[in-house]
Amino acid sequence: MNNRNIELLVGCFVLLGLAAVLYLALQIGGARVFGGDTYQLNAEFSSAAGVSEGSRVEIAGVPVGTVKQIQLNDDFYAVVTLELPKSLELDDDTIASIKTSGLIGDRYIRLSPGGSGIPLEAGDEIFDTESALDIESLIGKFAMGGIDEGKK
Repeated sequence: MNNRNIELLVGCFVLLGLAAVLYLALQIGGARVFGGDTYQLNAEFSSAAGVSEGSRVEIAGVPVGTVKQIQLNDDFYAVVTLELPKSLELDDDTIASIKTSGLIGDRYIRLSPGGSGIPLEAGDEIFDTESALDIESLIGKFAMGGIDEGKK
């Protein structure tokens, strides 16, 4: 081989290596390079306190997706957009609940799959939702004697 062919071969390997490193960096960072294998569903909550973009979505304790976006609608409800893998098929009677990891841990969305047999499509809404229990207000009511006052 002459010098020119060796330089060309080395250049190709360097470019291929840089492309591989760039692709891996984007994959680790969560960027979608060649389209996504995910879809989005919306869930409306009276309060999404503690949930943020990037929060995890779980089914039976297994992470299956993330919170993509949180917006306030015209009726002053929090609309949470969930990003889920296309391989995960949920029915229209799925329940979305806001839960807390531990006593004061991070908030996440727990999905409880239904069994209606009617699948949710991309962009659909999960209608059965449960907002998180507000521990602070419960403690405040208990401390001020506001719980079960009328039952004396």
